[in-house]
Amino acid sequence: MDALAFPQDRGKGWYISLMAPNTKGPKFAWLDPSRLYCNSQALSDCVQDLLKPFQNESIDIVAGIDAMGFILGSAVATTLGKGFLAIRKAGHLCIDTQTQDYSDYSGREKLMEVRLDVLRPGLKVLIVDQWIETGGTMKAAIQLVEKQGATVVGVAAVAIENSEGGTWIKQNYKHSHCIPEELQSQIDSQYLESFALFGHKKQ
Repeated sequence: MDALAFPQDRGKGWYISLMAPNTKGPKFAWLDPSRLYCNSQALSDCVQDLLKPFQNESIDIVAGIDAMGFILGSAVATTLGKGFLAIRKAGHLCIDTQTQDYSDYSGREKLMEVRLDVLRPGLKVLIVDQWIETGGTMKAAIQLVEKQGATVVGVAAVAIENSEGGTWIKQNYKHSHCIPEELQSQIDSQYLESFALFGHKKQ
């Protein structure tokens, strides 16, 4: 596949087929969405797809989740002309922070943190991550933002799986993702038919 190629008729999520399958085993996520960022048109269209549900929303700042949410979140913030707030894995910021524990998609217990000098009551925040699988990471980020009194106007990710946590997020927060309805079942089964283009067969 040519990472720079794109179709002339670009519907929502056309770039999903650019995402690469896991070739390293169960210790890793089941796919690598970041391959779509290597295609400038795919990245641009992905950001536009994420922002469509929020066109009439007032957004003061975009928050991105460590680490891959930094790429997509920064692109969203730049497109909106807004600032970007990094929600970090704990232990990396040299300033006072607030922390929140969580379990990530692998089930490992972790800690995230956010600085104390940006969020405030009334500030409207769009939280961006690359992927929502179990929902644990996004829920922790939401808690951090809300603990400081800011308002989560919505969450955005390339995909939101229909796991228990993903469903909870969809039911409780305005959200956006890039997955066409006809591909959601492939997302939930954690195998894309487009993986065949990489010579990858379902296990």
